Amino acid sequence: MGELTLITPTFLFSAISLLLLAYTNRFLSYAQLVRNLKDKYMDDHSAITRAQIMNLRRRLYLTKNMQLTGVASLLLCVATMFFIYIGMQSLSAYIFAIALVLLILSLTFVIAEIRISAKALEIYLSDMENIK
Repeated sequence: MGELTLITPTFLFSAISLLLLAYTNRFLSYAQLVRNLKDKYMDDHSAITRAQIMNLRRRLYLTKNMQLTGVASLLLCVATMFFIYIGMQSLSAYIFAIALVLLILSLTFVIAEIRISAKALEIYLSDMENIK
């Protein structure tokens, strides 16, 4: 493995920052969905609404984990840059490796959340089909 320079974690730093922005937007849209579902559930205790609530709980759990692992990865990228700056190359390489693993884990949560989101849309569409 070649020597790690400040440039390498800097690239990851900017990518993670953009991911966290996307995660935050996703979270904000879920907050709105929760408010709407609460009102809907108070009026109608249907099985479809309960299924949507359960689905949204799983999505929120995954989004929370996406954010936590993304933030941890970002924090470790900053730590990597610090350790490179003070000349601790070996330690910085290990910390950067952990940051990469956390980013992979965060992206894995994204994949799982996307699958559940698609299922939520299918539930919604099936409800609309039943109305016909």
